[in-house]
Order: sequence, then structure tokens, then C-alpha cells
Amino acid sequence: MGMRRRVLLGGLLAWPAAAHGQPRIPVVGFVGVASKEADAAILEPFRQGLKDRGTLRLETRYSDGDIDRAQRQFAELAAIPVDVFLAPGPAAARTLARTTKIPVVAIGLPDLQSMPGLYASLKQPGGSVTGFSAFGEEMSAKRLQLLKDVLPGLSTVGVMHNATDPTFNAWGEQTIDGARRQGLAAIGLGLRAPSKEAVADAFRRLREQGGTAAIVVRDFMTAKLTDDICELGAAAGIAVIGAQAETAEAGALLSYGPDLADVSRLAAGYVDRILKGEKPGDLPIQFATKFDFVVNLRTAKRLGLTIPPVALVRADRTIE
Repeated sequence: MGMRRRVLLGGLLAWPAAAHGQPRIPVVGFVGVASKEADAAILEPFRQGLKDRGTLRLETRYSDGDIDRAQRQFAELAAIPVDVFLAPGPAAARTLARTTKIPVVAIGLPDLQSMPGLYASLKQPGGSVTGFSAFGEEMSAKRLQLLKDVLPGLSTVGVMHNATDPTFNAWGEQTIDGARRQGLAAIGLGLRAPSKEAVADAFRRLREQGGTAAIVVRDFMTAKLTDDICELGAAAGIAVIGAQAETAEAGALLSYGPDLADVSRLAAGYVDRILKGEKPGDLPIQFATKFDFVVNLRTAKRLGLTIPPVALVRADRTIE
């Protein structure tokens, strides 16, 4: 059934307490849909955020990109039952909202156009799902502008995204449209399998059409493939642009997006409030407020690029 782990927070042994006449210890469930390594950027700061909020049990599973396995793991945790789910992205939030009434605190919620019915409004979600959003499709325009600042002569860009999930496929199409509005030729690099071979083939097609850069839309599939995307991109002479600092740290030329650690700590606060009796439908969906622009100078050197000083000045961090 995949990898699993029980973590006790608060210092007490959380074996079935009801048998000893003690209050039941709350349980929080998390299924990492990408991989244990990729989802650590969400789970570890979330765990830290829960440390001082009382004793609870954190049940974790990892599906390693297998959606069918993830759905079984969601059902397994719901049967425990867990009291609240932490969802690492919109695909997990959508599945949980359709299959259980257990409250969900989600990271990376989309707008209603991308996923209608998931919540009623930002101010009053109204159902079982609340959480945090940076609206990934809106971040694409900013990444494109930063990319043009870093590569002034850029004419053709690829957009790599998960083509099997409706939300991320829509985000990919919106990013393609955004690139064209900014005067770039844009080529879709939709992935239908989480494989190194699929990534290599996509970059080969991009190079054949004159592309020299690729924006990666983050989701469970591309997060699982981060190392392969960065390495194969650099090997093909393609500048990779990611959504989180972890992508630049893995070898992308640059990244721009919300600070996942900050959002995860905020999510711990929402989980705590729900465990204390508040309803997810009454907790407004919040936007990320901290964003990181990271430039990897090692990758720039490997690609034979010189980063303009104006871009370096704007960077929150450089990797040398």
C-alpha cells in the first residue's frame, strides 16, 4: 500500500487512548502524491508549525506519482479516521472533496475557473476545503517576464506540464497563451507519463523547433521529475524555469514562486483551528505573501549564459 509513517507531535505516546479512558488524540492525514523527497518541502515546515499546538498524530503516506495508489491511501486514512487532511496540491484537494467530508486544508488551490465546484468563494469557501493559493496560472506571467529579462534574445519557449490532469493541463494552456501574448513562440510540452524518457523526448522536440528555454508548471508529476527535468534540460542546452526555489536548487536556471515553507507553516495554523472546532468552510482562502526569485549561476555558466545585472539585483538569492 506504499510507504507510511506515524509521527507523534507533542511528546505523548499516541496509541489508542480510548481504551484507557483518555481523550482521543487528533489525527492529521497527508498523502504525498509526488514523492517523499519532493513533498518534504511541504511536510517538514508543516510539521514544525504543528509542534507547539498540542499533541496529535500525523499519518503520512507516499504514492510516488501513482494516482491510483494515492486514491487508495486517501481512503485508508479516511477510514482511520483522520480529523483533517493536509492536501499538497489541487489534485489531492479535488479527490478528497469528491470522496470524503473530512475537512481539507490545501496548498496551491486553483481559481474556480480551473476547478469549478471545489469551493464557493475565496472569502467563504463553504464546503470541506480551505487553504492557500498563489494561483499558479497567474504566476506564469511573472515567470515569463523574469525569463525575458534574463534572456533578452529569447524567441521560443516550451511549457512543460502534466497533460493527464485537467487542472494542470489548463494551467499549461494558460501559460502557453501568456507566452504568446508576450510576443514569444510557445510550444506545449505536455507529459503523459512520469518518465525520464518522456522528458527527454519533450526537450528534443523543443530544440528541433528552435526553443532554448522551458517553463515548468509544478504538479505531482513534474515535482517527481524535478532532477531529471533540470539535468536533461541543461544537457540539451535549454534553460529551465521552475515555480519553487527547490527547482533552482536542483539545477534550473531560475525559479519564481511562493515560499512553500511559509505557506506550509500557515497551513498548520488552519489545521489547528479546525481541530479546535472551526469549520473549513468558514476559513477564507488566503494568498501566499512571500515569493522567492532564485537564480542558479552554476547552471548559467553550464549553459554559457551571462545573467544581466538588472536580473541579479532583483534576485532574492543566487546559487554559485
